[in-house]
Amino acid sequence: MRQLLPVPGDVDPIAAYLAASRPAPAARPWVTMSMVTSLDGATAVGGRSGPLGGEPDRAVFRAVRAIADVVLVAAGTARTERYGPVRLSEPAATARAEAGRPSGPPRLAVVSGSLDLDLSRAAEGPVRPLVLTTEDADPTRRAALEELAEVRAHGRGRVDLAAALADLRADGVGVVVCEGGPSLNASLVEADLVDEWCLTLAPTVVGGDSRRVVHGAPELGDAGQPLELVSLLEEDGVLLGRWVRRR
Repeated sequence: MRQLLPVPGDVDPIAAYLAASRPAPAARPWVTMSMVTSLDGATAVGGRSGPLGGEPDRAVFRAVRAIADVVLVAAGTARTERYGPVRLSEPAATARAEAGRPSGPPRLAVVSGSLDLDLSRAAEGPVRPLVLTTEDADPTRRAALEELAEVRAHGRGRVDLAAALADLRADGVGVVVCEGGPSLNASLVEADLVDEWCLTLAPTVVGGDSRRVVHGAPELGDAGQPLELVSLLEEDGVLLGRWVRRR
């Protein structure tokens, strides 16, 4: 894969993403967003993100997962994208170990207020999945899910993501990678909990009414949340950028 910024040349995405510094804040893990979008802002085709980005996006998707201690996803995305356990390729596991990180796969964490989930596939992996829900979630559904996953409750009415992340930090989690969907992204942006964006720009226009990368957050003013472009990769016309929050 070709790196355009900061220094032009060929790179291994896994090595490049693992080499970047991600200092966890004191009260929570470092939070990275990992998303793909078309030129016209679509995050899905036919309801799924898989058709966008092709192999370059899949390569960087694997690289971004290699930096994670926890992969965070909304229940709707987990259902639509048919999530199973998070797995790492052998090169990614080796690169993680060489970088001083655990070679085992990241833990999957699913955000769900309703607990309308089927985690049978996700529970097949070596790491027990985690469900983040509310204190007033349905107790019968919670009991059923606890057969397959650890369930933690934060907040009432909606999941308190700041409290959930603080809880993960207390467990020693340093990096959380959020894979959407757009409404979960919006909740994290609204709560000012995002440190990094890893965004794939697919060279295609798809039309339709797909949601933007962030859907439902209030407007953040003229300046928004300023970010700095720290790396840009390219392959087959697909651009793969990494932006870090300016503090």
